[in-house]
Amino acid sequence: MTPKPRMKKLSVSAGNIAKAAERLLSQRLVSTEVDYIRRTLPASSTQAEIDAGVIRVRALPWASIVVPE
Repeated sequence: MTPKPRMKKLSVSAGNIAKAAERLLSQRLVSTEVDYIRRTLPASSTQAEIDAGVIRVRALPWASIVVPE
Protein backbone atom coordinates (compact mmCIF):
# COMPACT_ATOMS: atom_id res chain seq x y z
CA MET A 1 0.00 0.00 0.00
CA THR A 2 1.41 3.37 -1.05
CA PRO A 3 1.24 6.20 1.50
CA LYS A 4 -0.94 9.16 0.56
CA PRO A 5 1.20 12.18 -0.43
CA ARG A 6 0.92 15.20 1.86
CA MET A 7 -0.34 18.39 0.30
CA LYS A 8 2.18 21.21 0.43
CA LYS A 9 1.11 24.20 2.55
CA LEU A 10 1.53 27.70 1.15
CA SER A 11 1.33 31.00 2.94
CA VAL A 12 -2.01 32.72 2.46
CA SER A 13 -0.48 35.91 1.09
CA ALA A 14 -1.93 38.54 -1.20
CA GLY A 15 0.45 37.35 -3.94
CA ASN A 16 -0.60 33.70 -3.72
CA ILE A 17 -4.27 34.69 -3.69
CA ALA A 18 -3.75 36.97 -6.71
CA LYS A 19 -2.03 34.18 -8.66
CA ALA A 20 -4.86 31.77 -7.87
CA ALA A 21 -7.47 34.34 -8.96
CA GLU A 22 -5.69 34.95 -12.26
CA ARG A 23 -5.43 31.22 -12.90
CA LEU A 24 -9.02 30.39 -11.91
CA LEU A 25 -10.98 33.50 -12.87
CA SER A 26 -8.69 35.27 -15.36
CA GLN A 27 -9.43 38.36 -13.25
CA ARG A 28 -8.02 40.17 -10.27
CA LEU A 29 -9.77 40.29 -6.92
CA VAL A 30 -10.38 43.61 -5.20
CA SER A 31 -8.58 44.22 -1.92
CA THR A 32 -11.74 43.59 0.13
CA GLU A 33 -12.04 40.09 -1.38
CA VAL A 34 -8.36 39.37 -0.71
CA ASP A 35 -8.77 40.55 2.89
CA TYR A 36 -11.79 38.27 3.34
CA ILE A 37 -9.86 35.23 2.10
CA ARG A 38 -6.94 36.06 4.41
CA ARG A 39 -9.34 36.38 7.38
CA THR A 40 -11.13 33.09 6.70
CA LEU A 41 -8.14 30.83 5.92
CA PRO A 42 -5.35 29.87 8.33
CA ALA A 43 -1.90 31.45 7.81
CA SER A 44 -0.82 28.48 5.71
CA SER A 45 -3.15 26.42 3.53
CA THR A 46 -2.98 24.03 0.62
CA GLN A 47 -3.37 25.29 -2.92
CA ALA A 48 -6.77 23.57 -3.08
CA GLU A 49 -7.95 25.50 0.00
CA ILE A 50 -6.77 28.80 -1.47
CA ASP A 51 -8.50 27.96 -4.78
CA ALA A 52 -11.73 27.16 -2.95
CA GLY A 53 -11.53 30.47 -1.09
CA VAL A 54 -11.11 32.39 -4.37
CA ILE A 55 -14.11 30.68 -5.94
CA ARG A 56 -16.20 31.03 -2.78
CA VAL A 57 -15.55 34.77 -2.33
CA ARG A 58 -16.96 35.54 -5.77
CA ALA A 59 -20.22 33.72 -4.94
CA LEU A 60 -20.80 35.56 -1.65
CA PRO A 61 -22.94 38.68 -1.29
CA TRP A 62 -20.84 41.82 -0.88
CA ALA A 63 -22.35 42.58 2.55
CA SER A 64 -20.91 39.36 3.98
CA ILE A 65 -17.40 40.14 2.68
CA VAL A 66 -17.03 43.71 3.92
CA VAL A 67 -15.98 44.25 7.53
CA PRO A 68 -18.48 46.54 9.28
CA GLU A 69 -16.97 49.74 10.65
